[in-house]
Amino acid sequence: MYHLYILKCADGTLYTGITVDLLRRTREHNSSSLGAKYTRSRRPVKLVYSKEFSNRSNASKEESRIKKLPRQKKLEIIKNFRK
Repeated sequence: MYHLYILKCADGTLYTGITVDLLRRTREHNSSSLGAKYTRSRRPVKLVYSKEFSNRSNASKEESRIKKLPRQKKLEIIKNFRK
């Protein structure tokens, strides 16, 4: 199972990625050199959105689609996820 996720960084920016282990990956972003270079200087990060996919291809396609969206659309996705 693959997970698409969006993190909110300490500076308010958003980071989107995919992983097979959501908890491990969030910990890596917050505390190790294995986290993305982008998030290392923006810690702590908080998981604000996730969605499961049965295969990597679909997860990657959705990740690409979300990364192309303007910030406001991403915030709407997060807001609707919390409801």
